Amino acid sequence: MKLAILIPAYNEEKHLAACLQSVKDALAACARQGLSAEVVVCDNASTDKTAEIARAGGAEVVFEPVRQIGRSRNAAAAACDADWLLFIDADSQLEPRTLEGMLGAAFGGRCVGGGCLVDFDRTPWQWALVRDFWNLLSWTFGLAAGSFLFCRADAFRAVGGFSQELYAAEEVELSGKLKRWGRARRLGFVILPGCRHVSSGRKFELYSWREYFRMILGALFSPRSFLKDPRKLPAHYDGRR
Repeated sequence: MKLAILIPAYNEEKHLAACLQSVKDALAACARQGLSAEVVVCDNASTDKTAEIARAGGAEVVFEPVRQIGRSRNAAAAACDADWLLFIDADSQLEPRTLEGMLGAAFGGRCVGGGCLVDFDRTPWQWALVRDFWNLLSWTFGLAAGSFLFCRADAFRAVGGFSQELYAAEEVELSGKLKRWGRARRLGFVILPGCRHVSSGRKFELYSWREYFRMILGALFSPRSFLKDPRKLPAHYDGRR
């Protein structure tokens, strides 16, 4: 089995090297017969040293000029030749235990893909409640977070990959499409038990409660139009790092 670990990145010079090192360490810890892996970073129109750091870290680098997370992930997927795809964020850390869980699900042959619960390296108590609520939804309804989503490559291609209309929540939509594809073939979509994928909690410091509240209200009352407009999603697209 060939695994591709795909990392979208926009101005991630502060976090990308640590992410890539965690990927190397996890792959070394989870080495098994019949497994090969490649790492692809999609530089999504960065203006810093993201691409340089990615190459120095041993990753293949591709470019996506349109600033959109879904497009960036799709571009990374298009550049690889793999049986399974694992999407993680550039400010996250891949733990060996989590990768081992993902590989176990993939080698088991009974799932189309899945995700795991999420955590942050620092979380104010208010956001801990939001994190726990998301994890409850993820576990209950089988929804993968964008920071850690894996799937069969043939299924990813068959359902059209990530939406290029949505500028957020594209991973939720893809989870639904993959579940439907898998259900028709008696394949499950799994949220890995006992695993959490840890990302940076920097956005809790960079953005105010007021800004997040506006985004949450917009997503609740007019989700489709709101999620198609990057100007309404500053936490994803205004470039604060």
